[in-house]
Amino acid sequence: MKANVNNFDFLRFLFALFVVITHSYALSGTPESAEWMWQITAGQLSFSQIGLSGFFVISGYFIFMSLQRASSLKVYFKNRILRIFPGLLGVLCVTLLLIPFLYVKGFMIFTQWDYYTYVPRNMTLYGFQSTVKGVFDTNSYHAINGSLWTIQYEFSLYVLIALLFCFRAHQKLISVILAVVMVLLYVVYNFFIERVAGMQLLYLQGYHFLNLGSFFVMGSLLASIQFEKKVSVAILFISVVILFLALYFEIYSTVKHIVFPVVVLSLGFIPLRFFSTFGKYGDLSYGIYIYSFPVQQVLVHLFKPKVYSLMTFSLLISIILGFLSWHCIEKKALELKNKY
Repeated sequence: MKANVNNFDFLRFLFALFVVITHSYALSGTPESAEWMWQITAGQLSFSQIGLSGFFVISGYFIFMSLQRASSLKVYFKNRILRIFPGLLGVLCVTLLLIPFLYVKGFMIFTQWDYYTYVPRNMTLYGFQSTVKGVFDTNSYHAINGSLWTIQYEFSLYVLIALLFCFRAHQKLISVILAVVMVLLYVVYNFFIERVAGMQLLYLQGYHFLNLGSFFVMGSLLASIQFEKKVSVAILFISVVILFLALYFEIYSTVKHIVFPVVVLSLGFIPLRFFSTFGKYGDLSYGIYIYSFPVQQVLVHLFKPKVYSLMTFSLLISIILGFLSWHCIEKKALELKNKY
């Protein structure tokens, strides 16, 4: 398959919108159980779960490919840092400038220590700071940007998969290692999750690491066996049927880490008109993801909109900000990849 002739730019864009949809319920004060995806799947799925799972599957696939192409670990980590941190710094600085205008009346923002720690702590990823006292205190959720918590999991998986760099000359061994890791993650998630769900290491929670990590590793495993050369309409059809049957019989949680990645990657690699050229507009997904939460919080703070109004306006504003983030920050940062 020719480079870039795929639907992944569109899928990432769609997954980012899915996260915004689910957040619209919670942030507007509407129970997340009111979301129709949650209702038709008997609580097995929400739009944000589809979005996050899809992000980690695609990331696992292409980060593995990036590791294989990298001439050194230094180059690999340089590329990963350029992809994550410039956009993150952008949204944090914009937020920092807006915070004084959102502070409760009469509150002396510049005397608050957590105002000054907001950017540096979140830039470390593992010192995630979700709130500044006095901001959004009257909202249903007080977090300024609750979406940022996943980035620490993403980057941790970048670090862990880098361990495979030492085995690049042994592709079959890499596939075996990934398969063994995937089996271990699957067993622990499905049979011992209650024991490890609450465990924490470097602020990483056991449940989220196992859940998101399994999607990432499965994506990497499929990359190691060159799934793009094996994908077909038949594989997509069979995997979609299995997925729907799992939802119908309410066993989705048991099979999701195996079947969902196959569905996502099949949808990505089977070229479709328009969708396969969506990338010409830029990769807006990361910008949408990191800006949408504070956009929604500001809208709730100022206007107290109902769920569908919040959803509509936050989607439009987030898409615009995602476009600006890509073209003004992220794209320019990525151009540094090939510079000395």
